[in-house]
Amino acid sequence: MNAIQFQTFGNPDMLNYLALARPAAEAGSAIIRVKSASVNPSDVVNISGHFEHTLLPRIPGRDFSGVVVDGPAAWLGAEVWGTGGDIGFTRDGSHAEFIRIPVEALVRKPASLSHEQASAIGVNFIAAWLGTVEYAQLRAGETIAVLGASGGVGGAVTQIAKALGCTVIGIDRGAPADNSPAARLLDEYLPLDESAQRRIQALGGVDVVYNAAGGTAFEFALGLVKRRGRVVVISASGKRRVDFDLINFYHNETQLIGVDSAKLGVAESAPLMAKLVNGFDSGRYEAPVIAQRYTLQEARQAYAAVAAGTRGRVVINM
Repeated sequence: MNAIQFQTFGNPDMLNYLALARPAAEAGSAIIRVKSASVNPSDVVNISGHFEHTLLPRIPGRDFSGVVVDGPAAWLGAEVWGTGGDIGFTRDGSHAEFIRIPVEALVRKPASLSHEQASAIGVNFIAAWLGTVEYAQLRAGETIAVLGASGGVGGAVTQIAKALGCTVIGIDRGAPADNSPAARLLDEYLPLDESAQRRIQALGGVDVVYNAAGGTAFEFALGLVKRRGRVVVISASGKRRVDFDLINFYHNETQLIGVDSAKLGVAESAPLMAKLVNGFDSGRYEAPVIAQRYTLQEARQAYAAVAAGTRGRVVINM
């Protein structure tokens, strides 16, 4: 099979387009012919050597959509999708023509989505679902402020929160792209500055803040929640160590919640992917905008595009 692989850490130039042995199905596993696989910022960071647990040499790629070609008879020919914090790190990932995954990781993709669209869901929607539904237990009628609303995770949070019946205030350094689901769904957009803080404090604060903007927005996020509000943090980008007023924090009885979707392997992520299927097939959720498409041979360009901050999703079509 054809695949991309990195044998040393560095920039996208470390990615090599190679002919490798096609993986064979083992007991308890299935082989997927990958149709499309997106490139996530975590994939780019992975080849830089940021993740200490990554084993080399490695085929990268966390998200995929494809067809089962080997494994349990009941699954042969099934169109499936998936994601995981192990594939691309400790087991070979999706930026290849074939991938081997555990049988328990098999989930039929939404019929309403193309393989290209389905491949662009996993990382963003799993992080969004964990932070809103599983951990913060966001409920209908609540208000959530999404820091980083213009990004992939922020856009997914916006969709999930609106489907739950929540008011969503998007906050970012730039407004969501006009053709994105977030641009249509946000109840209000505010720039990431003091005016946003004043505006939300005038409203009495919000029930939940989802901080996808990183460490530089940490203290800002704490200042947005009402008493006993929940602050979800998924990133330390820009600033790893933070300072904040501890007295204000405990007087407000703020709940601080960390989310790390990479802790879930492809098998552990499967039940969450299954929960998302009906949301897309029923029209409650929309596929994100595909900004750029590449072939597997053009993987270096795809990674460079994500590293440069391309708005919208970047997909490799096999």
